[in-house]
Amino acid sequence: MSTESPTASLPQGHVRWRRLAIILAPAAALTAVLVGLTANGAIAASISVSGQEFLVTSSQLNGTGFEQYGGQISGSSGTQPVVVSAIHSATLSHLCQQVKVGGVTLTLHAGDGSTPVAASNLIVDASGQSGSEAVFHNITIGQDSGSLGEDPGAEGQAGGFGQEASSVTIDNLVQHTWLTTAGTFTLPGLTLGFGGSC
Repeated sequence: MSTESPTASLPQGHVRWRRLAIILAPAAALTAVLVGLTANGAIAASISVSGQEFLVTSSQLNGTGFEQYGGQISGSSGTQPVVVSAIHSATLSHLCQQVKVGGVTLTLHAGDGSTPVAASNLIVDASGQSGSEAVFHNITIGQDSGSLGEDPGAEGQAGGFGQEASSVTIDNLVQHTWLTTAGTFTLPGLTLGFGGSC
């Protein structure tokens, strides 16, 4: 009578791919869902900022699904209060971003031609912003920032001050920004180099 175990005849070091696939499929699906939710702004990614502001300008920003509320960011120098602007879908004409790197200035330009920069689920944490004119459609000012719904997944703290609008247009936008995130960010005509100005 043989005492050999049922698995003793299997070659050593081989993988049963069907069983491995059954085990990994739920984990892969969950990972895909979490990545998708993060990209769509439904789950916030935990990000520590560099502690250095950068300048963002655009001749015109057009967005749908606009929200704005107060927040804070964390960096090496501690926490910093910010104005959080969330836009579900945005275009930016003549975009310029500028930041000091060591003793020199790094400048990015995009969207200078007929095709503007496009972004989805755009979230900007800024210390301030200005524009020559801003037009909001269907705006609600003073809404609880925890109940905002124009950009799904982007919302402030419950009980905080917030505002939202179905669409927004800002001419000659200037932002002093700590952090920008987006689900997608398309930069036609991208140029990046040292020097120059916005």
